[in-house]
Amino acid sequence: MSHSTPTVLAVSGSLREGSYTRTALQYVLRAATEAGAETTLLDLREYDLPVYDPDLDEQGDEQEVKALMREADAVALGTPVYHGSYSGALKNFHDYCGWDEYEDTTVGLLATAGGGSYGSTLDHLQITVRGVHGWVLPHQVGLRNANEKFENDPDAIDGRRFRDTDLQERVEKLGRSLTEYAFIDPSVTSTRAAGDD
Repeated sequence: MSHSTPTVLAVSGSLREGSYTRTALQYVLRAATEAGAETTLLDLREYDLPVYDPDLDEQGDEQEVKALMREADAVALGTPVYHGSYSGALKNFHDYCGWDEYEDTTVGLLATAGGGSYGSTLDHLQITVRGVHGWVLPHQVGLRNANEKFENDPDAIDGRRFRDTDLQERVEKLGRSLTEYAFIDPSVTSTRAAGDD
């Protein structure tokens, strides 16, 4: 990990062609780039990741996606809301990655809902990332009724722009936060904590 230019990876957990999740993550990455990061989109549609089988040493593009995770200083996980949780594609990717990929990595979360609820999706992601020692940013983003949040614009990212500039600002703040806190020291030791022993 370089401590001069942070690397930010965005993982799109949607397999849809016209994914709102992917579009929103592109805005996250643009903001991270503008804040000084080197950025990469890991679009799960483009990788061969069979259903994770712990009895197999290596499957499909496992080594490639794990290397991208290990090399990133900060990671944005984006997913559509499926049945109140995150997508199977993202879960399968998540199963391939463990402590070696997540430990002490800054992680930002983004969920796009077809309806009005995304809270449990962000909660589930936060719990599972903590389980592999990732550091989840307090600033998380959820988009309700995602299909209503964008309008077509051929000059915009992915040919779409946000209708609501406040929501766009929230999404872009995630990219800036990932850049700003990419090298956060995860130590929980403090003078006060030491005195409590």
